[in-house]
Amino acid sequence: MTSSFGRPPPRTGVRAVQSQRGAKPSKPTGQLRASKSAESGLASASGGKGLTPRGSRPSDRLNPKTIDPFKEAKNPKSAFSTVYSNGGVPCRLIHGSVKHSLQWQTNPDDIPFDPVLITLAEGLKEYKHPYQFVAQQGFKELLEVQDAEAKATAILPKIITPLRAALGSPNDTVFLGAMDALVHLSIAVGPQLNPHLKSVLIYLAKKVMDKKHKEKVTVALQQIELHCGKASLVIIKAKIPTYSSVT
Repeated sequence: MTSSFGRPPPRTGVRAVQSQRGAKPSKPTGQLRASKSAESGLASASGGKGLTPRGSRPSDRLNPKTIDPFKEAKNPKSAFSTVYSNGGVPCRLIHGSVKHSLQWQTNPDDIPFDPVLITLAEGLKEYKHPYQFVAQQGFKELLEVQDAEAKATAILPKIITPLRAALGSPNDTVFLGAMDALVHLSIAVGPQLNPHLKSVLIYLAKKVMDKKHKEKVTVALQQIELHCGKASLVIIKAKIPTYSSVT
């Protein structure tokens, strides 16, 4: 049966009732708002894991424009970089077109080795620029001043500890810089270094077996023997039996 306009009449009777029963009741506006607020609170309580904030995209994390420049860095500054930035080491890096250098703000002859040389020794484990260069170059230059032998000998135990940490670094540039610092220390203090040689030669003994470092380590050992005397040869041979003396 159709109406006078050609449209079927509305359903009535049992089928209409069943259709109405099968339809899901719609929530009032107030209940929808409350449901959304509850979902938002649940996301906040769970830390927002697995949820993307409204209006943001996953690619925003990789977009430099969305990075907060004032947000604290994940890798905080090291102790040496903090001291250097605060003026604890009285020198500054001078960038050259070919070679860098240090400009001392105080005459190096007047700089107290405790704490400056100790601080530079602690910086030998740095692997980032400019801190690595400042620590390695500053350590060598301070050991070239007048009375360096007496000044450095007085604080040798405080220098050896951070020097050993740098020698044990898996970073090649850190290890080579620390080994060079050890050679300069042997030049400055001579046989006074012998009581501490055993503790630092452990790291050189490991590297001398590596073809990549064997030649440089051997040269360093020869320099140490040359400046620390015959007594150092016994210590070196005890740790590195394959070592060949320069004499």
